[in-house]
Amino acid sequence: MQPWRAGRIRWSCLKEPPASLKDGPMPTPTKKRHILIIEDDDLQHEIYEEALDDYLLTRVTTGTDALASVSHHPPDLIILDHVLDEGQLGLDYLPELKELVPYVPIVVVSGALEVHQQINALQGPRRAHYCITKPVDVHELKKTIAVALRECGEAEIVRQFEALERSKRVDAEALFSRSTDRLSRQTEIRRMVAKSKERPNVSALAREFRVARRTIIRDLQELIRRGEIKPEVYPKWETETEDEAGGET
Repeated sequence: MQPWRAGRIRWSCLKEPPASLKDGPMPTPTKKRHILIIEDDDLQHEIYEEALDDYLLTRVTTGTDALASVSHHPPDLIILDHVLDEGQLGLDYLPELKELVPYVPIVVVSGALEVHQQINALQGPRRAHYCITKPVDVHELKKTIAVALRECGEAEIVRQFEALERSKRVDAEALFSRSTDRLSRQTEIRRMVAKSKERPNVSALAREFRVARRTIIRDLQELIRRGEIKPEVYPKWETETEDEAGGET
């Protein structure tokens, strides 16, 4: 008889597989999101440990240690206190943290910040995403972290790129529409000029097509350049005396 090997089950010794394996393989455990806590107060950190037990927590007590930690193990979110060990101030390290991990959301949690300091922390390219005051409302903290992990960071960047792509498509469609309108208008102007024995009346054409006089002048110049109407229909010297105010509508 062959010896048993650790970690193997001899199904031949069992009447049927365990009930827990009948419907397929065991589900893979969900990986915990990693939160870096920059906090020097032991009691405050105990609050975090109890409230955020669904996350993998790493703690440092100075901004210097935070930069080192982020460089080696980038977290999914950062909780930043302002008054830290060794006389360091958390907001002084905010720009460097954002430089190292620009897509990681940062939640500033402090009871030592004035209103203007909180506003400054939430502005600019090297900003935090949220500011929460101490004493911490645990429910607010958990809700803020959940929203930040879902909506900020890389997800935020993706949404910005998607919005930019939509904007480019809209701009392209608008440009195509304007180009089509211009060509259609120029075709009609060419037809009208060919039928008339008089030089075109710019003001009358502008009213008919509901555009500015400058637009009609530009249309006539383009038609002349393309050789679709004769130059004498609208001489260059007359262009220079026309009213330049207004734009295409």
